[in-house]
Amino acid sequence: MVTYGFAQESSSTFQKRVELALGTWISVGDTRWSHNASSQGLFGNPTSRLNYADHSTNVVELTAKVYLRPRFFGRVQVGGAHIGGGRLTDDDFLAADGGSPSLRTHSDISGSGLWYVNADLGGSLMTFAHARGHLDGFLGFQYWRQKHNAYGVRQIHCSAAGASTDLDGGTPGLDPLCLPGDIGMSHSVEVISNSNSWYAFRVGASSEYYLLRWLSLYGSIVLKPINFFTNEDTHYLRVADGELQAPSFTMRGIGFGADAEIGATMHLTRWLAAQVGYRVWWNRLINGTWENHLADGRSASFPLTEFQSLRHGLTAAITASF
Repeated sequence: MVTYGFAQESSSTFQKRVELALGTWISVGDTRWSHNASSQGLFGNPTSRLNYADHSTNVVELTAKVYLRPRFFGRVQVGGAHIGGGRLTDDDFLAADGGSPSLRTHSDISGSGLWYVNADLGGSLMTFAHARGHLDGFLGFQYWRQKHNAYGVRQIHCSAAGASTDLDGGTPGLDPLCLPGDIGMSHSVEVISNSNSWYAFRVGASSEYYLLRWLSLYGSIVLKPINFFTNEDTHYLRVADGELQAPSFTMRGIGFGADAEIGATMHLTRWLAAQVGYRVWWNRLINGTWENHLADGRSASFPLTEFQSLRHGLTAAITASF
């Protein structure tokens, strides 16, 4: 009787034409980048490192899966969210401090957001014995965009070199990187806006295995062997001759990444199911360039030494099959 039950589920799966899912991803994120301008003499390697760590991000997600034939499918997944909070840590490094931050500040992340699109084509690779489940493979594309707005500045650390080194190369201490005891700036003032986008080729596998007729486990692993990214960073306090340089910095490069998800499905009826799980997305830099846009219209380029985005958290969804 158990074998018959699994076979019935497998047969009904092949008769489905469309699956629609409404879900959420309760996630936290971490995006960080750094560059190396040590060739300019005064600066260390890295020269600057920014870390955007956000939280309270409840993604709303819609997924549509269409069976083109019994063993082939197309799938589109769209998600978006408001980022409710977090912290930006901004470190600047001078050569004189030998790798320790010369200046560290904190700012609050607010009024930010993210959205993404996954589009895949796939098919069944195997069916498990006694119709207990299946293994699928797929190819696809991912677009993932995040924007972080940072407000206020709280100075956490200012080194002796940061307070005394003149950035213009003139009289020591005349134009220092920071001032000891500086109280920073009010939370109401927007200081930085950062937008990054990833464009990734995906190749992956997913599987479902029935423990009981009404309960199954699922999982997926996705490799992103090549992706491209862009990043625009505007420092609103970086004003020259009364004009804002927007964007202040731009970054471009190539990278790689991986996604993974695991969870359980409760089959409420033949056509309705509920899922809970955990998901991780990760992208990182292979090679890239950081470009500084100057007030006179010129630009200066330096190596981008680090850029990565990580997002992970609990997922939940309701799926209807037709």
